Amino acid sequence: PSSPTWAATMTEPMSPARRRFQKARRVVVKVGTSVVTREDGTIALGRLASLVEQIAELVDSGKQVALVASGAIGIGQARLMEQAMLSRSIRSALHMDGYNETQLAGTITDAALIGAREVNMLASAPSRAAAGQGGLMGLYDTLFSQYGITCGQVLVTERDFSSDARRRRVRSTLEVMLQVGTVPVINENDVLSVPDRRKLFSDNDSLAVLVATELKSDVLMLGSDVPGIFRGPPEPGQPPDVLPVVTRSTPLSFGAKSARGRGGMQAKVDAALTALERGVSAVVIFSGFEPLGVLRILKGEALGTLLLTDSEAKLEMAALQAAKPAAPLPPRAPPEPPDDPAALAAAVAAREASRALQKLSHAERGAVLHACADALEAGFESIAKANGADVHAARASSMSAASAARLLLPLQKLRGVTAGLRAIASQPDPLWRTRRHVELAPGLVLKQETVPIGVVLVIFESRPDVVPQVAALAIASGNGLLLKGGKEASRTNAVLHSILASTVERATQGRVKGSLLGLVESRAQIGALLKLHGAIDLVIPRGSNAMVQHIMASTRIPTLGHADGVCHMYVDEKADPAKAERLMIDSKCDYPAACNALETLLLHEATVSSGLASRLCAAARDQGVALHGGPRACQILINERLPPCADLHTEYGELAMTVEVVSSLEEAVAHIHTYGSSHTEVVVTEDAATAELFLASVDAANVFHNASSRFADGYRFGLGAEVGISTSRIHARGPVGVEGLLTTRNRLVSTVSHTVGDFSAGRASYSHKNLAAR
Repeated sequence: PSSPTWAATMTEPMSPARRRFQKARRVVVKVGTSVVTREDGTIALGRLASLVEQIAELVDSGKQVALVASGAIGIGQARLMEQAMLSRSIRSALHMDGYNETQLAGTITDAALIGAREVNMLASAPSRAAAGQGGLMGLYDTLFSQYGITCGQVLVTERDFSSDARRRRVRSTLEVMLQVGTVPVINENDVLSVPDRRKLFSDNDSLAVLVATELKSDVLMLGSDVPGIFRGPPEPGQPPDVLPVVTRSTPLSFGAKSARGRGGMQAKVDAALTALERGVSAVVIFSGFEPLGVLRILKGEALGTLLLTDSEAKLEMAALQAAKPAAPLPPRAPPEPPDDPAALAAAVAAREASRALQKLSHAERGAVLHACADALEAGFESIAKANGADVHAARASSMSAASAARLLLPLQKLRGVTAGLRAIASQPDPLWRTRRHVELAPGLVLKQETVPIGVVLVIFESRPDVVPQVAALAIASGNGLLLKGGKEASRTNAVLHSILASTVERATQGRVKGSLLGLVESRAQIGALLKLHGAIDLVIPRGSNAMVQHIMASTRIPTLGHADGVCHMYVDEKADPAKAERLMIDSKCDYPAACNALETLLLHEATVSSGLASRLCAAARDQGVALHGGPRACQILINERLPPCADLHTEYGELAMTVEVVSSLEEAVAHIHTYGSSHTEVVVTEDAATAELFLASVDAANVFHNASSRFADGYRFGLGAEVGISTSRIHARGPVGVEGLLTTRNRLVSTVSHTVGDFSAGRASYSHKNLAAR
């Protein structure tokens, strides 16, 4: 299947050669040292991560990609210099008894510089490659694993291409890797190669040609530190004039090659033209610094220089002259993972810890939750001190009363939280439960079972009680967790996190690291985390409409949550007045800042004449609720003198509420669908048919009859706690507890080594018999 991210159709005319790129199935990408490293020889992590992401997207779309990667010698040089400087400095320090501080510092610095010069003079290419290859490959492995893709290192020398038999062995190895979706990362084995004896390839550009030729690649892409082949030296301050097409007969002259790496543009051009002559369909030289360059080229965008045979070039140039200028692609922010290496490290650490957590039994995970509840209660004094400082700072600022109320974490509230943790511990094990159990054929049995989602990022505002609640759900469901709270609760969040993380490690005797629960303290890290769609599996934003909408618009990671909570209560003409009053007051006044608090009171027009409407308005005002009228309410409830509401879709989050009048149940449902947020909707009536019609008609996560909207809560639903309330129609809806943090996997077991070919040939037949789930 095509990937929707990049396999779009160009709207402007495209040259024939470029059009073929869209159908390419097998691609060889070569990136040079100047692309994967910085000037100082260290890894250019952002560019490398972007390259890996693009290749992962291609593999996911069904393409086969081989990567020819340079950089080991450059990285090894930097690592050897660092080690030499460190070793020299240590040795010098150990032999300086009697030196004063100034002499000691100067001598150590001199020793470090001497160590660096020694590496420059003495370190051979093999030693540099040996020092750099492991680190480079380890990084590729880590980055690809974030996308669920395996990569494999393939180190070759000229000898591997010196005979038909050896080439067949290389080709067979690469073919197998590509067929199973593995990305071969190919490089010359500089530790064993003898430079003076090279004949078949002199650098990784020519190695890429050999690889592309053996694999019969559809496209060979040679990444460089310039955007292509220039028509001439660029004028100062002017963009370079890149040749769109080059052939063997194109007159070219080149300057000095890159200071890092063995090749250069001359080597790339020679390699590219050789590839064409050996049967590779197309070759492009492009800038490895270009955002999404690999994907854009394969979509047909005219990036870089296309190298063709002379006959193909004539057709290409004719097509280019006939085509209209291509419109620029819509703006798209280039991927920048990881802008913050610490963010990626935290996500990776949480995943590793979650895998250790999944090895614990249900009883062991329950014991961890009980230990966390005990530790929170024992640490209340330190929690209260931090919470008091947060609340004091909030009241001294311009924070609204509703937001400040969310910050409070008194002992009673904390005890409710710890009761929730213990309740979660007592629930049945959510992991490895069989959802579907089917015999596909005799001896071939399929089980669909529940498993953790992976790593969950929860971003929330104000409420510090979110930290232990969400942590408990993560522990119960076997997930890793990253938490980012608002700065207004930073002190409380830090104390809660410290207690929980240390308790996890202590209660498991170190088998599960405290990094299972990560706390993000810098707001600047949020942007970096939202780009880690290979390292983070789910984002749950909890907070204001603006915050939630911003998070949803800023990430490709699946999100779960609700943007706002505009909850309605429809009081029917057959409502019991006393019940309606109790339910309205509880829904609005129990905790006005909650997302499940009542925001709009819908009154059937019959309640106006019966006096119930005035009774409810008076009861609300007695509780300090400010009332705002909808258009009809302002006209009909004249005696209430309701100020017009600014917007019928308003989440007040405080003691304020909209009142509106409707003529029927159908009109109430239409109003809710127009101005609601699909959160929680309540009908108050004694008529069973009316109630059932309301519950069946309203499209919301929670629909209640004669019950307070405040019941829309994970703890009250018996979930122990909630990670949030979802108004999504996919995966989970309503209060999200442990079940919402699970997904499924399929386990297929054959007792006789079944193959699809047996069924295609009629030697076996499907039974598809449902078995009892266990």
